[in-house]
Amino acid sequence: MYTLEDGGPSIPTRAFLVGVSLGGEPVETVEEHLQELGELVTSCGGQVLGETLQRRHTPDAATFVGKGKAEEIGVAARELGAEVVVFDDDLSPSQVKNLEKVTDLAVMDRSSVILEIFSNRARSRESKTQVELARLNYLLPRLTRRWSHLSRQAGGIGVRGGEGESQLEADRRMLRTRIRHLERDLVTIERTRALQRRARQRVPTVALAGYTNAGKSTLFNRLTHAGVHAEDRLFATLDARLRRGALDPRHVVVFADTVGFIRKLPHHLVSSFRSTLEEITEADQVLHVVDRSHPAWRDQLAVADEVLDSLDVDPERVLVVFNKIDALGGEPVPSSADAGRDAVYVSAVTGEGLDRLRARLLERLYPEDAARAAALAAEWAAQASS
Repeated sequence: MYTLEDGGPSIPTRAFLVGVSLGGEPVETVEEHLQELGELVTSCGGQVLGETLQRRHTPDAATFVGKGKAEEIGVAARELGAEVVVFDDDLSPSQVKNLEKVTDLAVMDRSSVILEIFSNRARSRESKTQVELARLNYLLPRLTRRWSHLSRQAGGIGVRGGEGESQLEADRRMLRTRIRHLERDLVTIERTRALQRRARQRVPTVALAGYTNAGKSTLFNRLTHAGVHAEDRLFATLDARLRRGALDPRHVVVFADTVGFIRKLPHHLVSSFRSTLEEITEADQVLHVVDRSHPAWRDQLAVADEVLDSLDVDPERVLVVFNKIDALGGEPVPSSADAGRDAVYVSAVTGEGLDRLRARLLERLYPEDAARAAALAAEWAAQASS
């Protein structure tokens, strides 16, 4: 079903997934990506009935997978009772239109699924505004194939116009007007956040960033002794949560739990969530949290690195935190060399390694105090042994 409020089709109960290996991309990688796509579909209430994978050098301009493959997908999906075909890649509006015609099913791409999840998760005024802006920016170029539905809604939302092209233009004007209104709202929100940051500028800020479901909220709870509900699901956190936490009895910082990253994160979401992501860009230190127990942790590390780089986050302010070492299945805790960079290994569930993490933050934020503390500890150790 297409609605202006949703900005696209809601996830039906039954879905069929499509992955494409382009330009010699390893099939194993595409299979991992399809598994993640299935988790995304499940996160917004869908059920995965089946999937297919295709190898090709370049995408087909009309249907991404070619007409013959699209027909095969339609037959396979309908036989399983699927209601929607979900592609792991982003599709152009014309590709979606052509695929729906060939398969006789609703078609969604990865971005539309992620937008659906964000819409379901948004709770605060800020996150709802950010999600709506992203969805309308996603919907605007796709309006040509769904204008007739919007025209039926137009009478109730103050838009007048005739049928056909004139109504389509009226719908476009309506969306552009709403987008400008939301952008103004976000400017106000950003100014408020800037004022709040200035008010607490005497207290250092440490932002938790990283791939979605890496355990950031659980770690945030451990570091701040907060009661924030940490869920084992994708994009459980959309709003930046702020809370004080102590590194030692004399040094307090503000920790910020932020929205998670994911492969192929829609650019509309990145731009719309600018005010939330500023908690990362403006932080004194950034903890890049990685689920070290995940089979694809290296890929997830690289994806989050790319997002942080796109936000112009200084690498010198980033400390990698490998989380979930309790779930390594009896493997020895790796060394920093395993990551190719300086890192700290922790378990937010058991608390293992958190003292090391606090000590590292103390060294980075208060180097003189940390040096004095280390010297004093060494002096005490020497006295104890004499």
